Amino acid sequence: MAKTKVRIVEMGLRDGLQNEKVSVSVEDRLRLTTSLVAAGFRELEIGAFVSAKWVPQMAGTKELIQQILVAQGSKKLPQDLRLSALVPNEQGMRDAVAAGLPEVAVFTAASESFTKANINCTIEESFERFVPVLKMAKSRKIKVRGYLSCSFWCPFEGRIAPATVIPLALRLLEMGCYEVSIGDTIGAASPAEIEKLFTGLKAKAGLRKFAGHFHDTRGQALANLHAAFRLGVRTFDASVGGLGGCPYAPGAKGNVSTEDVLYSFQGMNVDTGLDLGALVPLRAHLETIVQHQVSSRVAQVGLPKGF
Repeated sequence: MAKTKVRIVEMGLRDGLQNEKVSVSVEDRLRLTTSLVAAGFRELEIGAFVSAKWVPQMAGTKELIQQILVAQGSKKLPQDLRLSALVPNEQGMRDAVAAGLPEVAVFTAASESFTKANINCTIEESFERFVPVLKMAKSRKIKVRGYLSCSFWCPFEGRIAPATVIPLALRLLEMGCYEVSIGDTIGAASPAEIEKLFTGLKAKAGLRKFAGHFHDTRGQALANLHAAFRLGVRTFDASVGGLGGCPYAPGAKGNVSTEDVLYSFQGMNVDTGLDLGALVPLRAHLETIVQHQVSSRVAQVGLPKGF
């Protein structure tokens, strides 16, 4: 019987690093990229074309992409990498095009308060910003992924109802996003809430074009991931070491750890196509560059004998 397969989109280089107190050098980010690729990753969100004034940790995104492309040209990195970066507006999209990216991501939220805090506009205005981005992407055959933050809870408004989230997720698909990542941005959702929202999305559009993006602020990320998996979600975002958070979401700490996700799926005989044994040793490098202990439990204690 064939194994069930899942896609893991590695977020460590963007969502993982954007909330760190230190800014990691382009050289260290390139080294981390190379290590992740060696562990089997082919889909990596590499950075963001945002103002360095507001998110200084993302400075150097263009330089990092250029170095990766050079490494691909010299065959030091594989040709089938799918690199992406966040673009907040048309200017960010122009920067991504100039950098030679084959994929970008746009982001909004299901909360007006969070959207205002995060990207300084209303939800409706955020969609208006997407129009030229999607137009430019279509003309250049660049893929666009959508992020919908605060799909369950907002740090300012509290619980967000599925009736608010579902139309926004569908609208992102209708605009041309090939996939929408549904985010538990502050890590407050429960498995029951995950099931309720994804069941609603499934009824409207199926789950093939939706991904789960879960933060582990309250220790629920793996439980939430498995709730989505049981419903049929097969794409998940994760961050090496459990790095991450959002500068505009108070208390929103690390993303679900890539190592912990792989350990759990491997124990279930689910195929991720990734090498957990190659990933665990990255802990030392991660802790050196971010200057603190990573939250991944598997990275901290290692793999059991015979695993």
